[in-house]
Amino acid sequence: MGKFQLITKGLVKENPTFVLLLGMCPTLATTTSAINGMSMGLATMFVLVLSNMAISAVAPVVPDKVRIPAYIVIIATFVTVLQFLMQAYTPAIYETLGLFIPLIVVNCIVLGRAEAFANKNSVVDSACDGLGIGLGFTVSLTILGTVREILGSGSVFGWKFISGDGILAFVLAPGAFLVLAYLIVLFRKITAKK
Repeated sequence: MGKFQLITKGLVKENPTFVLLLGMCPTLATTTSAINGMSMGLATMFVLVLSNMAISAVAPVVPDKVRIPAYIVIIATFVTVLQFLMQAYTPAIYETLGLFIPLIVVNCIVLGRAEAFANKNSVVDSACDGLGIGLGFTVSLTILGTVREILGSGSVFGWKFISGDGILAFVLAPGAFLVLAYLIVLFRKITAKK
């Protein structure tokens, strides 16, 4: 499989949100706005790319008995680096995403890609896979956050274009489930083979 195909499969064929249904906790909790969804997606992509590369590099020398704990330590290292960078350069976004940044360590997308792909493939292929899955996650969270923000507050990326209040339910948990369900149906309808 070519590098371009490794990247694009994460956008459509193996989209973590709309196809694999992975990472639902941050998907539903952080997508109250487009900027929050995009920020969470980019943070996860940062960890995915770097942890996939590191795991691919060390996988041949890590014994099977300690494989998962070793992967978690590698992932936790990159999440810690991410936390420090976000606290230093984007403190407002870090505060908004709060607890969900450290929880990237146990995000099933990150550990799943380490186990399913990175430990069996080259460093470059693992980086492309992490980039593709990360882009798919970022795009899907941004779309979900955009729809919720438009319906919930009449704005997008903080730009208010509908006067008055939106429908509060779309900014709350029930709205997240509802919008996600409709987006999954729409995504599958669009990508279904005819």
